[in-house]
Amino acid sequence: MVKTAKQKWNLGVFVVISTTLLILALYFIGKRQHLFQNNMILKAEFQNVNGLQIGNNVRFSGIDVGTVSEIMMTSDSTILVEMRIKKQTLTFIHKNAIASIGSDGLVGNMIVNIAPKKGNALPVITGDTLQTSNKIATDDMLSTLSVTNQNAALLTEDLLKITSQILEGEGTLALLLNDPQTANDLQESVAQIKRSTALASKSLSEIQEFSKLLNKEGTVAYTLFSDSISGNTVQNAIKNVEVSSEQLVVVTEQLQSFLTEVENSKGTLNYIINDTLLPKDIEATVREIQQSSERLNQNMEALQHNILFRGYFNKLERKARKEAANKAAIKQGE
Repeated sequence: MVKTAKQKWNLGVFVVISTTLLILALYFIGKRQHLFQNNMILKAEFQNVNGLQIGNNVRFSGIDVGTVSEIMMTSDSTILVEMRIKKQTLTFIHKNAIASIGSDGLVGNMIVNIAPKKGNALPVITGDTLQTSNKIATDDMLSTLSVTNQNAALLTEDLLKITSQILEGEGTLALLLNDPQTANDLQESVAQIKRSTALASKSLSEIQEFSKLLNKEGTVAYTLFSDSISGNTVQNAIKNVEVSSEQLVVVTEQLQSFLTEVENSKGTLNYIINDTLLPKDIEATVREIQQSSERLNQNMEALQHNILFRGYFNKLERKARKEAANKAAIKQGE
């Protein structure tokens, strides 16, 4: 098949355009991977790279300064990440800088972040290994958030149960909220506590005043607690009171024993105390004595008016008046 000039022209244009696109693609890829720049190698060791891949960006203080050139495991818990960094930026990265793995946005590609650290340190050189910080990965945060949500759901369910029980009047809390009598009792209890607190405060104030009196010279309390002689006197008085109390106890026991013996004996004293007829007999005897005395007075009055005994009674009367006059004269002479 003979190719026409038009077909040849089209083929040439296609080849030129394809070659140009290939060169541009290689250029942009190389530029992105820093293949056509003077680069240096830095290293960092991580326990978990969280999906970091070769070609991902490396940022220093938020600026792209290189890409990840190699990822390899050195042990079961350590992963070595090599980074190709622009040479002109190495002067700003110091040996105490910290490398960490993060994401470009919330769900973007993983990147290596290099953060400067305060303090004096030399700039890094090619082949240096940076310190690392293992941050919490997004999956870990989502897992923790999921557990937190589950716990919140359980807590909400428990709160709903408690609220339902309170509304239905079950439990002590519902009683406190719904029963006015309980609320009044609680208020009274609080008021009583306030009064007790006030009394306690008053008692403390009185104790403080009493303490001041104890420390004030010239008072009885100060004398009692500070003067050794007064203290000994008080101690002796207390001992005397104790002895008197002991003696009183002994006397009380003896009296109790005597009363017991009186109650249990059949003597005259028990008869006088316990016989119910004796008071009546005594009362009758007293009445008879009174009546006999009245009759005796009547007989004496009759004898005084009797002609046979009148002289005798007159003689006694004169003798009594004479003795009274002598006593009066003796008093006047004194």
